[in-house]
Amino acid sequence: MRASHTDRDRTVDVLKAAFAEGRLSHEEYGQRFDAAARAQTYGELARLVADLPAGPMQGPFGALPAAVPPAFAPHPAPLVMPPPQRRVNGLAIASLVMGVMSLPTFGVSAPGAVITGHIAKAQVRARGEEGAGMATVGLVLGWLAMGGWVLLILLAAAA
Repeated sequence: MRASHTDRDRTVDVLKAAFAEGRLSHEEYGQRFDAAARAQTYGELARLVADLPAGPMQGPFGALPAAVPPAFAPHPAPLVMPPPQRRVNGLAIASLVMGVMSLPTFGVSAPGAVITGHIAKAQVRARGEEGAGMATVGLVLGWLAMGGWVLLILLAAAA
């Protein structure tokens, strides 16, 4: 099968890496470089780097000729791109911050934590965003702070 310019470039990259690692002498690198430039087929290119460790050398349509050594076989598994990151809901962050701040400020921001927490949980479900846990923590802290105030008022009224 005939080799393309890109195939020759890949082979030259393998040769460059081998030369940089000290696997080839300067003369041997020059000879193989010239041979890669003249190569017409995959077999000729494969013979130039058969004794060198190298990454995969793709053939046309992912197939390699039978004469290509196993060192040039494609990766056994395709490279998988990670899924895109989901956005974190801003109101969930606000609920968490207000919930945490409701503790040292004696519950001043507790109603805000509860309100933004409920809105954030609805938005997270509807939009598929991240932040459900933050909204829940903000809600719990907000309700605890408000419950503490109610308990304090009831105790003060009973005294």
